Amino acid sequence: MEKHHLRLILNGKSAGRDDVRSAVEAVRSMGHDVSVRVTYEAGDVERLVRDALRDHESERIDTLVSGGGDGTLNEVLDAALHGLPEGEKPPFSFAVLPLGTANDFANHIGLDPADITSCLRFAVRASAKPTDIGEVNGCVFVNMATGGFGSQVTSQTDPNLKRVLGGAAYLFTGLQRFSELSACEARIEADDFSWEGSFLALAVGNGRRAGGGIRLCPDAKLDDGFLDLTIVPFPQSGKVIDLLSVLLDSGVDDINGGPIQRKVRNLKIETQQPVQFNLDGEPMNGQSWQIGIRHHQIDLRR
Repeated sequence: MEKHHLRLILNGKSAGRDDVRSAVEAVRSMGHDVSVRVTYEAGDVERLVRDALRDHESERIDTLVSGGGDGTLNEVLDAALHGLPEGEKPPFSFAVLPLGTANDFANHIGLDPADITSCLRFAVRASAKPTDIGEVNGCVFVNMATGGFGSQVTSQTDPNLKRVLGGAAYLFTGLQRFSELSACEARIEADDFSWEGSFLALAVGNGRRAGGGIRLCPDAKLDDGFLDLTIVPFPQSGKVIDLLSVLLDSGVDDINGGPIQRKVRNLKIETQQPVQFNLDGEPMNGQSWQIGIRHHQIDLRR
């Protein structure tokens, strides 16, 4: 097997994990180089990605590995793509070492967060395949952008609760915050599609799941040049809690009547009131959203 150099950017929260150390040693014992850089404070990911781009010129880095959750991967890619000329790819491929709570994107590409050594070996063995990247108002996402009440639940769910309950934590938090539920009024314009109304939640997916495994864009593909738009309209009075329970528990597949779903390349969303969007779990707030796809922007080990 060809010798590889992995540069692992490791979220500092996971730096002391024994399984991470074992995984690094296992891959080194295969004859590969693994250089590890650990984050400590805000801004470290961006700095470490810049270091990797500089180091690549003299010591060739084959794959930049994001060690953390979906948010860490988002930061790594955002930093790697920042300022890159249109149509140009970063000089190395990317891989995921899933160390977060939900690991939605890692699960989508078939990684098992319970077996970290296999995941790091996968970063060496798997093919680097062209992969799309989504963009919202100039900020990138690789898995999903979600908006509306569901996204507020995701960002505000207590981390300790997530550790204990897993994905069920999002449902628990949603039920707790039921008194704050209100409709989000929006107008959505896409390539050959327009919609206006109130929604409970919407998702723009490059991947299929978000919020701890909730299937919001079940038909999304990472390399087809499209984003999958899912709109969950706000239901009639008295049906809200039922819809929320189904959405957070089973995803969009079991919603009566089904959500509104389209494949799009570009779309614009305008909301009457400020709404929160999450890009791979990273929150943004606003009323105007320009969303698009960067086709085959990176090569990803998957």
